[in-house]
Amino acid sequence: MKISCVIPCYHSERTLGPVVADIGRTLAERPELDYEIILVNDNPPDETWELIRRLREADPHIHGICFSRNFGQHAALMAGYRQVTGDIVVSLDDDGQNPPSEMFRLIDAVDARHDIVYADYPRKRHSRFRNLGSKMTNRMFTWMLDKPKDLYMASYWAAKRFVIDQMIRCESPFPFVDGLALQATTRIINVPVDHLERAEGESGYTVFSLFRLWMNAFTSFSVKPLRIATFLGSGTALGGLAVGLVLVVRKLILREQIDAGWTSMMALLLLLFGILMIVMGLVGEYVGRIFISMNRKPQYVIELDTERKDDPWA
Repeated sequence: MKISCVIPCYHSERTLGPVVADIGRTLAERPELDYEIILVNDNPPDETWELIRRLREADPHIHGICFSRNFGQHAALMAGYRQVTGDIVVSLDDDGQNPPSEMFRLIDAVDARHDIVYADYPRKRHSRFRNLGSKMTNRMFTWMLDKPKDLYMASYWAAKRFVIDQMIRCESPFPFVDGLALQATTRIINVPVDHLERAEGESGYTVFSLFRLWMNAFTSFSVKPLRIATFLGSGTALGGLAVGLVLVVRKLILREQIDAGWTSMMALLLLLFGILMIVMGLVGEYVGRIFISMNRKPQYVIELDTERKDDPWA
């Protein structure tokens, strides 16, 4: 059996080396297993790619590729998945918070009954903002993507090769790995794994990047936002009709005792137009992504590859 480890790399010139070394030591405990480590550099403005090249020169198990610009974590994972040759694929981060020493907890749980095994952290070492974002993301995915409520989808997980082969069929310029995994199989479990403190630096996720991730998930795998917009518009229209009828009846009964009500009318108009703009923006988001996909925007562009001997820049 062969194990393939895929690591998206961004600003990891100081953390990637220990992570790769720990993977090598862990997998060396079972010499009957072959392995490879796919390092995908998401083109940060640092020396991460130079480190990957040095690691490749020191260890033939390592395969490094570098994007021409930043495409994001999920695009990097998809690029790595298209390079794997192993029977089981393990995804983990480059910051050292996913301990490679516990990799076999995930690998050993992949069996005839389970196709994907996600790490579950009894105690998370993320920042408060990241933990809050994770909770919100988990709840939204449960509702939007029909994810099981008790399933926690971490960035540290192991999957059978057929799952990965199914996922890489997606050519959308807005990939979302967890959604693709849920489409491939329902035989998914969690296994408790320790979560370590971040070795250095801070998470690259911001409010904007989390929002972009949610939009990728919802617009690629669910039409529920459009249904919400439909119900919201219908409810607002019915509410406006009811309010209009009440105002007409009151005016007919009370006549001069009821003023024109310009303030309430303007507030109502602003509310209605605000809802209308939100709905139009949501529909425009779907249409825009369809347009971009029809123009065949690439998921990523690989500029450098440690296995490409004819590249003068490698």
